[in-house]
Amino acid sequence: MKNTFPRSPFPPVATVCVRVARASGGIPLFLGLLAAALLSAGVHAEDARPAPLTDGEPVRGWMILSDSLPDGLRVIERAPAYDINHLQISHHVIHDLRHIRDDDKREIAHALTEAAHEAGIQEVVLWDRVLYYMGYYPDRFRTGPNGTIDLDNPEFWEWFKDDYREMLDLAPDIQGIILTFIETGARVERQHSEVMLTNEEKLAAAVNAVADVVIGERGLNLYARTFSYDDAEYENIVGAVDLFERPEIRLMMKETPHDFFLTHPNDRFAGTIARSTLMEFDAAGEFNGQGIIANTWPQYMLGRWSEFLERDHIIGYVARTDRYGTTRMIDRPSEINLLALKRYFEDRTVDVDTIYREFIAEHYGEEAYPHVRAAFENAFDIVSSTMYTLGTNVADHSKLNYDPYPSSYARHVSGKWIDPPVAKVGHGVGREFHYWKEVIEHIAPRWAKAGGAQLWEIPRVVEAGWLTPEEKMNEEYLRYILTQKDYGVRLARESLAHIRDAEPYLSKTDFDLLYHHFNHTLLTARLYRKSAAAYWGFRVWARGDEHRSDYVIRETRDGLLGMREVAREIRAYPVKPPAGQWNWIEDADMADQYWQWIAEEGWPERTRGYDTGLGGVTFSVESGQE
Repeated sequence: MKNTFPRSPFPPVATVCVRVARASGGIPLFLGLLAAALLSAGVHAEDARPAPLTDGEPVRGWMILSDSLPDGLRVIERAPAYDINHLQISHHVIHDLRHIRDDDKREIAHALTEAAHEAGIQEVVLWDRVLYYMGYYPDRFRTGPNGTIDLDNPEFWEWFKDDYREMLDLAPDIQGIILTFIETGARVERQHSEVMLTNEEKLAAAVNAVADVVIGERGLNLYARTFSYDDAEYENIVGAVDLFERPEIRLMMKETPHDFFLTHPNDRFAGTIARSTLMEFDAAGEFNGQGIIANTWPQYMLGRWSEFLERDHIIGYVARTDRYGTTRMIDRPSEINLLALKRYFEDRTVDVDTIYREFIAEHYGEEAYPHVRAAFENAFDIVSSTMYTLGTNVADHSKLNYDPYPSSYARHVSGKWIDPPVAKVGHGVGREFHYWKEVIEHIAPRWAKAGGAQLWEIPRVVEAGWLTPEEKMNEEYLRYILTQKDYGVRLARESLAHIRDAEPYLSKTDFDLLYHHFNHTLLTARLYRKSAAAYWGFRVWARGDEHRSDYVIRETRDGLLGMREVAREIRAYPVKPPAGQWNWIEDADMADQYWQWIAEEGWPERTRGYDTGLGGVTFSVESGQE
């Protein structure tokens, strides 16, 4: 379906104003220039603002998280080719609506909004969360136990709505709000009330108050965004949705429960609740490479999307297009994920072969197609064997961080959401593992299993005794891990070879981009492999003489030396990838940290307040002894 929203009646002024402002003094000049241009065209903001998307109009959305205005404008410039009619401005621009009061953020948001409307994007929405940090709210309302907000005070809700009106007045050209109502600063369910006795009632009260202003007074769309850390929280969410008073309140739900992991199942609630629901896809790979390495997996995107489109209440999708900084997907290989979402939404008969051919032929040429496709097709297995270990993610938002990052060993484990919790691992390993009794019990450090990770989110695991606060890493599991990491390295080498084969059929610009992109991927896989040998090998070795086999000693030594060598290659690499939340160069720093802890200083005695069992232990690279 094509976007039929008419283009703006005035010239495309936003891009011009941004360029002039940037050249002559920066973005603070943007609003003045834009206002003057609109007035000269005889157009007032209230007259030019498009209407929100109506119920029944399919939503084809993108999300901009970065505050890099040039990157955001380039994303918007490409939006018409994807029939985008909905744009979300979030995270580093407007994560809470209160950020609209910040002059710099407001001006970026206005610039993106105006550019989006000029490009034919009908609906632009800003993000918000309920509630903000506790200090945001006046003392006179924090009269509940322990300084909590008294939700029974009607004056609080009047203040709350007035505050919302003031913030919306600073964004007169938007069409709606995305309201995250969990994982907020001052969590509303923890505030005081003698009238609202359940979490569900408190959550619904906050959403309903926002809806009174956003929908009732301003006529805008409101999308209540939600996800969950555990099953108990989902009960609160579903119960709260039942108490939403306005039928116009829409939902926005993630493709997976809680966060975006390749091994998570589809969210089981999305599209099953009787409210119009927008699906949120992380096409940009927050935990999976952030587009800095190969994240080209249309087969994965279609696998997720096809199931959701069988559900009754799905009205469309919104795809994240970056992970901060300069990591936009547009003009880079991972843009293929956006094409997969678009094409399947408009035509359910489209298959993966069609997506690969359309994207690669358009961007790189028909003759390069077989070679580039072969490189792209390996991406899913490269990432899922490099940044994942035996079926669970071990990358801290794509960063190398086996330890001390705690969430890899509880919060982010896919076994939370799978019953029975079994990981099916290929990648040369070829066996199934119980997520808790086998994978986490062995790969998690002792401090995490003792309470340093989020064990309160996995009560059934704790009650079953599937994790013990003891070191269980051994040679058997070290072999499994390194087999999987070797698999990722081999595929990354293959993909780089395919790009070399494509060189005669590519422009120099395209070849250079793809070559460096897949070399970044290979270097990442190599660093993860060597660091895995050093980290998990050291933990096996540190258990004592009976665990110090020739294999363990050799792999630990080679891992330590190898990760330092790869770290040097990364720092010396002449073409650095984009940087966002994950800065590729900093992985080299983490490798050096492991070297210091393992080979020089001794491992820290405590992590997150828990005994590591490795305090002061060092491994001699020369002798393989302490």
